[in-house]
Amino acid sequence: MTNKLSSLSIFFPVYNDWGTIPSMAAQAMATAEKITDDYEIILVDDGSEEKTQDMLDFLQKHFKQIRVIYHQKNRGYGGALRTGFKESKKDFIFYTDGDAQYDVRQLLLLTEAMNEQVDVVNGFKIKRSDPFYRVLLGKIYQYTAKFMFALPIKDVDCDFRLMRRTVFDDLELISNSGTICVEMIHKISRRGCRFAEVGVSHFFRASGKSQFFNFKRLYHVGRDFLRLWFKLVVRKEGIHAKA
Repeated sequence: MTNKLSSLSIFFPVYNDWGTIPSMAAQAMATAEKITDDYEIILVDDGSEEKTQDMLDFLQKHFKQIRVIYHQKNRGYGGALRTGFKESKKDFIFYTDGDAQYDVRQLLLLTEAMNEQVDVVNGFKIKRSDPFYRVLLGKIYQYTAKFMFALPIKDVDCDFRLMRRTVFDDLELISNSGTICVEMIHKISRRGCRFAEVGVSHFFRASGKSQFFNFKRLYHVGRDFLRLWFKLVVRKEGIHAKA
C-alpha cells in the first residue's frame, strides 16, 4: 500500500528538454494522484530555446496542475533548483531533472521510505547509464564530495529527492552551478535533518543538453566546488539558518 502525503510539489528544472518533458509531466501527474489529493507540478525553464518554451506553454495551458516559471536568461542548474524550491508551496517537495534519465514513477519508492523519522529521502543510482567517461567523472565527484564535505549520503549526484518543505525554512542556498546539491546536502545535514536512501534506476539521456559535462562548465564547477568547501568547511559559513 502506497504511503500518502498531505500535499506535494513536484518540480523539474528544464533546459531544452522538449522531447522528454511532456511524458515526464504526465507521469508526474499520474504518480502524484496515487500519493496525495493535493499536488502541483512546476516546470522551471532555464532559458530554453523556443521549441521547448512552446511545449511548456502548451502544457501549462491544457493542464491546470502545471505551472511554468521562465528564466529569461540561463541561470545554471543551481539557479533553476533555487527557483524550484522557492516556488514549491506544498508540505513535501520532489524534484528530478527534465531529461528523463530517472523514472518519475519511482517516486513511489521514495514515498514508501518517508516517515516521521525522515526529512529527506535521497535516491542513489543502482547503475549509471552514461558513457564511461561520465561514469568515471561522476564517481570521482561523488567520492570527493562525500569526503571533503562529510556528506551523509552515498550519491549526492543523484537528483531524485523527496524532502519535507520545512527543510528549507530560512535555508539560504547560493550556488548557481551543479555544486548546489553538495551545498544543500551539507547544510541541511549540519542542521540535523535525517536521511533515508533508496536505489533508483538511471537511463541514457534521450533529449536535451547536459548543463554539467562540458569542459568549460567542469572548470567552473571545480572552481565553485573549492570555493564552497572553503566557505562551508574551513570557515563554517552558512551552516545555521539565515537571520
